[in-house]
Amino acid sequence: QTIESIESITNKKYSSINIVGGGTKEAVLCQWAADASNRVVHAGPVEATAIGNISMQAIASGEIKDIYEAREIITNSFDVKVYEPKNSDAWNEAYQRFLSICGKEF
Repeated sequence: QTIESIESITNKKYSSINIVGGGTKEAVLCQWAADASNRVVHAGPVEATAIGNISMQAIASGEIKDIYEAREIITNSFDVKVYEPKNSDAWNEAYQRFLSICGKEF
């Protein structure tokens, strides 16, 4: 429901979801997110807050040029695990039940 709301507001479709921080250590959570959203989930890095802080400091001090360079450095420096949807039909069925109980305008 959340990704559908974001897509409606932005008038864009998103083929994947990025999960960062401590939740990335929970493989079941990441797999459920992929299954429930029927989208690929990219999980990582775990220490996203610290990495973001360090990146902004590096930009402010002139060590790196901009956010784009920071993203490239982060991408090349940390492992990201990819979760493909595996059981989306069951999740979609449950979601349709949820919508019928709560109403389409949840």
